[in-house]
Amino acid sequence: MTQASATPKNGRRRHDREIIALAVPAFGALVAEPLFVMVDSAVVGHLGTPQLAGLGIAAALLMTAVSIFVFLAYATTAAVARRVGAGDLPAAIRQGMDGIWLALLLGAAVVALAIPTAPWLVDAFGASDTAAPYAITYLRISILGIPAMLVVLAATGVLRGLQDTRTPLYVAIGGFTANAVLNVTLVYGAGLGIAGSAWGTVIAQAGMAAVYLVVVIRGARKHGASLRPDAAGIKASARAGVPLLIRTLSLRAVLMIATAVAARLGDVDIAAHQIILSLWSLTAFALDAIAIAGQAIIGRCLGADDEKGAREACRRMVEWGIGCGIVLGVLIVLARPLFIPLFTSDPSVKDTLLPALLVVAVSQPIAGVVFVLDGVLMGAGDGRYLAWAMLVTLAVFAPVALLVPTLGGGLTALWWAMTLMMTVRLITLWLRTRSGRWIVTGATR
Repeated sequence: MTQASATPKNGRRRHDREIIALAVPAFGALVAEPLFVMVDSAVVGHLGTPQLAGLGIAAALLMTAVSIFVFLAYATTAAVARRVGAGDLPAAIRQGMDGIWLALLLGAAVVALAIPTAPWLVDAFGASDTAAPYAITYLRISILGIPAMLVVLAATGVLRGLQDTRTPLYVAIGGFTANAVLNVTLVYGAGLGIAGSAWGTVIAQAGMAAVYLVVVIRGARKHGASLRPDAAGIKASARAGVPLLIRTLSLRAVLMIATAVAARLGDVDIAAHQIILSLWSLTAFALDAIAIAGQAIIGRCLGADDEKGAREACRRMVEWGIGCGIVLGVLIVLARPLFIPLFTSDPSVKDTLLPALLVVAVSQPIAGVVFVLDGVLMGAGDGRYLAWAMLVTLAVFAPVALLVPTLGGGLTALWWAMTLMMTVRLITLWLRTRSGRWIVTGATR
């Protein structure tokens, strides 16, 4: 084999090692987050149905808040990775501190707004008279953990930008374990009921935030980076986050529209839709892990003025996205007999579920490329384009989805509309990456 023919292969292997090293721990950390809610549900579920219903409503509100502010992780990852690529670690950590200060400010604002409006928020979700008091109790206590949750998001972005996804995994595992122990101890041992579950989660989140802050502060002191809040830096972090916030809100709107349409189709369809959505979310974690690797690698390459390396990494990650999508699609088909009985024994739900599930399986390679390219453009700091692309996608999806009940379509038709949504995202993202306009080198975009 000649040197010329060996070089591309060696380059692919290098990218593969780097993608695996970043994506595998990132996947573990991503999966650990929803396990918090699962633990709370398992513990609170034994208190009674009203308590569990109240937890479900409060958890939905909290998870919505976290998903809205996930831009704290995405924007910080890209900005820090660029500075790392440029060889300026003090500036990278300083950039990360700006994101953490922004998280604290946003968290304080959310607490100030959400505590007095908790009853209204619970009522807006249609809570029953028996579940509402438990939902309000859990929500008001858990809101106190929002600043810590947002700090965790921003600090996770800092470490990802520093090419470290292992520490977030360890912190997530520690937080999950602490949450489980505290929930059991406070709910049953201390007899605090659902309030004990909320306090256990808040304490675990505060502990996770504290660990992250210790790691970041140590890095700042080691490299002589300032820890003080910088108004200009915080404003810059906020400006970088706004387009990603728009993107996230547009994506949430897509999911809300899909759920609303499924609800209009009937109880059987909405039940089947929720099962599919849970599976779809699980596969999204696997694909998002590759996207996180993309954010860190692309940001570092562009910060190091390595345009060629950025293109090669992008190309290789697309191949990973396609491959993982195919594997996930096959697994969905093969695991149907094992997966479906875990959620339902209703023959009507099963009959409605099966054809729609096949649509999800077929669309997984598309989703794989979409997640990867999303991560590439985030790593490049191309948030403004991502915002516009998601708004276009929402504009295409909404009327098609809303027509499904009118035209007599069922759940399968709705998930074909979801596949259309992912295809539109694929086209917009592919056109951008092909144009090369996302490639802007240097320590800042």
